Amino acid sequence: MEVRIGVQNVARELVLESNQTSEEITAAVDAALSSGGVLRLKDEKGRTVAVPSATLGYVDIGAAEVRKVGFGLS
Repeated sequence: MEVRIGVQNVARELVLESNQTSEEITAAVDAALSSGGVLRLKDEKGRTVAVPSATLGYVDIGAAEVRKVGFGLS
């Protein structure tokens, strides 16, 4: 699942692919915002991305992508 995070006063957004579900990511964002703490997410390779909740601009949680195999037109 692709997650894009906008950080205040930073021109580029953070983009990561995560194995977490959208519900898990949403819960982590809600917890970070309500506590005023740090948003921590893990990417597919096991690395942790940490962003202070005070600097969050937005979090865009993409739909789970089903990878297509083959050359068929859709």
